[in-house]
Amino acid sequence: MPDQATMRRAHDDARRGKSASTQAGEFVREEFHHIREGKHGARSAKQAIAIGLSKARRAGVKLPPPAAGRASNKVRRKAQRDYKRGQGGNGHVSHRRSRAVLGALKREGHGAASTRAISRQARTAAHRRTASERSASARRAVTTKGRHGLSLAGRKAARTRMARKG
Repeated sequence: MPDQATMRRAHDDARRGKSASTQAGEFVREEFHHIREGKHGARSAKQAIAIGLSKARRAGVKLPPPAAGRASNKVRRKAQRDYKRGQGGNGHVSHRRSRAVLGALKREGHGAASTRAISRQARTAAHRRTASERSASARRAVTTKGRHGLSLAGRKAARTRMARKG
């Protein structure tokens, strides 16, 4: 079950009109925090992200399952099941399965949430996209920032440029 704070942040994102992936990002963030604080581990950063997305779908975030060809059939079926579960009512939770999954995750390492692992995952994910896709994504992100957010982003960019010069 996701933390109340995570649910509130995702709900706030939804109310502000942010995309489903941004809302789901809150659950992924929570998952990385759980790994860092030792609640459980993960085999890789990719697995931690997958757990977060699954939780998001089950919590009712309207994040559609990946399209055919984007992920394996097994992954797509699981995502469809999670999505359906989140859009419907509360179903039965198997306590035995929950404990077994948590037990298995506790045996995994905690390196999946390291800055290095997350950075490597982000880079490989970005490399799978074309330059125009990355650019279009950035352009879309700008529209949700608002005037104040744009101003802050501009100042940050200027600071970054100055830091790189000196």
